[in-house]
Amino acid sequence: MTRARFNLVLLSGVAGFLSACGKKKVKTARGRPSPRPSSRPSARPSSPPVPAVIGSTESGIASWYGHPYHGRQAADGEIYDMETLVAAHRTLPFNTWVRVYNLSNSKTIDVRIIDRGPFIEGRIIDLSHAAAKAIDLIGPGVTQVRLEIIPPPRNARVDESRPAAEAALFGVQVGLYAFKANAERVQQNMQTRYGSARLVARQGLSTVWRVVVGRENSQDTAESLASRIRSAENLPEAFVVRLDEN
Repeated sequence: MTRARFNLVLLSGVAGFLSACGKKKVKTARGRPSPRPSSRPSARPSSPPVPAVIGSTESGIASWYGHPYHGRQAADGEIYDMETLVAAHRTLPFNTWVRVYNLSNSKTIDVRIIDRGPFIEGRIIDLSHAAAKAIDLIGPGVTQVRLEIIPPPRNARVDESRPAAEAALFGVQVGLYAFKANAERVQQNMQTRYGSARLVARQGLSTVWRVVVGRENSQDTAESLASRIRSAENLPEAFVVRLDEN
C-alpha cells in the first residue's frame, strides 16, 4: 500500500457534526478509506466502552493505522512500531491485553493497548499494521469485530520504569476539524454551555483538532455527559474518551 493511498481515510465520523454547525467537513484521516457497504454501520458503537475486567467484551468497528504514526511517540510514551501487535483504544488502560475477533472471517489476534483512538465515531479500536494483517483487515480497511479483555501473556512486556497510573479522567469528543478556527468556535460554545472544553491537536500528515468537553472522574459520569450532549446539541456522534493521552 502506498503512503498516499494509506492516508486517505475520511474523517467520516464527524460529518454530521460539521454539517450541523455549518463548518467545512474534514477530508483527511489515517488508515484506508472506509468502504461504502449497502448497510452502513451504526453511527454509535453497538456497545458502550468497557472496563479493563478480564472477560469483558465490546463490539463495533475496527480500523488500522501505520504511517505517518510509525516511529512516533504513542500516548503511553513508547514509540509506536506498526509491525508489533499493539493497538489504540479510547478508554482502556494502557497495557491492557485485548483479543480481537474479526467477525467476517473468525480470525483473531491479541494486542496490547498503548495508544488512544480511533477518534472517528463508530469505531472502537485502531490496530497496528501487523495486527490488522493477521486478521485480514488490510484490504477492507475496516471491519466488524468483537473485543475481549484477556490476561497478559506470560512473556508480556512490563515496563517497571513507568510510574503508577494516576486516577483516570474522561471527557466527551464532540468534533474533529481540519481548521483550528472552526474548532475554536465550537470549543468556546461548549465551554459556555458545559463549563469545560478544550482543543487537542492530533498530528498526522497534517494537524487536525479535536474538541473535548468535560473532565470527569469516572467513565459513567462521562457517559452521562455524553448523553446530555447528544440530546441537547443534536450530536449523536459524541463519544467518551480517556484524557490521559494529553
